[in-house]
Amino acid sequence: MTMDEQNSLCAAPFGDPAFNATIRRRGVRLDDVACLPISPGWYGPAEDGGRRLIKSQCYSTEGTANFYMRPIEGLTVLVDMDTGKVVHISDRGAGIPIPAAKNTDYRGAANDDDDGTDRFGYQTVRAPSMEPAPEGPGFQIEDGHTVRWAGWEFHLKADARAGLVVSGATVQDPATGARREVMYKGMASELFVPYMDPTEAWYFKTYMDAGEYGFGLQAMPLVPLNDCPRHARYMDGVFVAADGRPYVRENMICVFERYAGDIAWRHSESPITGMDIRESRPKVTLVARMAASVANYDYIVDWEFQTDGLIRIKVGLSVILMVKGTPYSHMNQVRQNEEMHGTLLSENVIGVIHDHYVTFRLDMDIDGADNSFVRVEMARQDTAPGESPRRSYLKATRHIASTEKDARVRLKLYEPAEFHVINPTKKTHVGNPVGYKVVPAGTAGSLLDPEDPPQKRGAFTNNQIWVTPYNKSEEWAGGLFVYESKGEDTLATWSERDRPIENKDLVLWYTLGFHHIPCQEDFPIMPTVSSSFDLKPVNFFESNRILKQRPTMEKDLPVCAATA
Repeated sequence: MTMDEQNSLCAAPFGDPAFNATIRRRGVRLDDVACLPISPGWYGPAEDGGRRLIKSQCYSTEGTANFYMRPIEGLTVLVDMDTGKVVHISDRGAGIPIPAAKNTDYRGAANDDDDGTDRFGYQTVRAPSMEPAPEGPGFQIEDGHTVRWAGWEFHLKADARAGLVVSGATVQDPATGARREVMYKGMASELFVPYMDPTEAWYFKTYMDAGEYGFGLQAMPLVPLNDCPRHARYMDGVFVAADGRPYVRENMICVFERYAGDIAWRHSESPITGMDIRESRPKVTLVARMAASVANYDYIVDWEFQTDGLIRIKVGLSVILMVKGTPYSHMNQVRQNEEMHGTLLSENVIGVIHDHYVTFRLDMDIDGADNSFVRVEMARQDTAPGESPRRSYLKATRHIASTEKDARVRLKLYEPAEFHVINPTKKTHVGNPVGYKVVPAGTAGSLLDPEDPPQKRGAFTNNQIWVTPYNKSEEWAGGLFVYESKGEDTLATWSERDRPIENKDLVLWYTLGFHHIPCQEDFPIMPTVSSSFDLKPVNFFESNRILKQRPTMEKDLPVCAATA
């Protein structure tokens, strides 16, 4: 669905007399109605008949900018995307009131206290100093896209589908000064967001945000001082409209150095040794950020580069919940064992349970293109009788994956492992193969039936980790053409070929997962919830890369002086 189609289809229902009559029966003025086009997924040929369809969900905008909190519940309008004509109207919300607008507006001007003050003080907390160092930022951006910082060098670009793309990531070796390859290209490949309500007005809400809407197309300009600190540098995104016209999305990406009071490394020696040693180094990192507003959900994506060689990929969810209307205003009205599919957040408002999965495609090139995937399994090893006072210990066993199926990983808490991408032909001076490991987090996995139509389309979430041989046609985990797709062209189907992956040009896929059971603190807009995973060097360097980092001293701090 193009941006032009999304914009034009917002008005499509209003051209249908039956729709307008339905709105009037609900007691809502047409001027107060906003309808959003929503991808319908795929549930069989009887539904789509080979047509490109959307389903419109409508809201009352009266009294608030946060119309998402005022759904006209049960009303779903099926529209032919090519003709703009209404195909079918389903209205199953009779008797469900539209939630009130009070206390739903999230804008700053709407939330100032009447006297312009902060009653309790905590709402006026300010960010610590956002001033850059006196000598300016510690990074350089060349040709508008190539970033250099602390021995790192990489290229940034905006992509209409993936959003922020990082490519050509290399890091300087402190021992030799050589620039070494780490990652050829990394990006968000697909997002899968299934809602957990099987009723008529909700069952189809199982979105594939990158393939259906365009993660980059939904990126909005970042807000200086609030989305990014004062010393950030910005990059624009340049895209092509459906008619071929180029256009610019200003300030789509920001780059900045971050110091959050964290410690890069430290050690203090005990007085018992007679040595007075207190060594500590501050952790300063470099962040490349974008934020996409996909209808009610905002996704903040950070690529954070650290001086020790680690790359952290973080996704933050800041949200206006997609809610459903209900006749209930208090939990004491809900019948015992009644399935609400969510949480009562406010009068007449249910926040529906849902998941988020963000699958990243990481084309790793560890000191070259030909790499291998190693699963380092940890298990208890029992000692023999009389061998040791210990009865058991942990043993690590390494297995090199030979084919794609060998490399599928569904994480299990009590079957721990590490997951390395190594270059078997390059070794450290003591003989270890150089590599990076993926450090999992955000490990929620899908609980849907594998044969459920949305899960077949989102089958790339069946495992947290996949490894495939490089194929230039395999960039999008949900398939090249996602809209109304059937799940026949996904990462899961490619992996079924079980191709050789040992000492090959590899692509690592990792899925960050979130289960979201809404709570009242998420209303009317949710504080950001984040999770991340790491790409961490493992025997890549000969020793700690930042051993020789110097500490920060008082003389390094900026001094403010009054001027005449």
